[in-house]
Amino acid sequence: MRGGVFRGRPRAAIEAYRSSGESGYGLGVPVSEVESVVADLKAEGATYRETVRAATMSVGVYVLAAGAEDRQTPHTEDEVYFVVRGRGSFRAGSIEHAVELGTTRFVPAGEPHRFHHIEEELVLLVVFAPPERPTG
Repeated sequence: MRGGVFRGRPRAAIEAYRSSGESGYGLGVPVSEVESVVADLKAEGATYRETVRAATMSVGVYVLAAGAEDRQTPHTEDEVYFVVRGRGSFRAGSIEHAVELGTTRFVPAGEPHRFHHIEEELVLLVVFAPPERPTG
């Protein structure tokens, strides 16, 4: 599905996971771990940190403050974004959608994309497949 939206869990279920602090939205990542990474990123003035690397994929946490500009460029890997919290808009190619808690977006490798009109700080889990290649 090119640039498609998938909402795999009803909002109430996501809110229940969020308030439990235990199971991390059913993704095997504890909420407390994501929030700890967010706090570290803010302290460092950074926006992204890889948290998992395997032979076939990598996972990271990406944070964009309200009103921030998303300056990313197309990646050489397929990506999946999962919104842990926040609200804004997302454009991939010519497709645009609102994003909020629980929104999942797929972006094929090489497709221009970015978050914009960020109304509330966006905290995202990002999955790259194959693993993201280091830049620079």
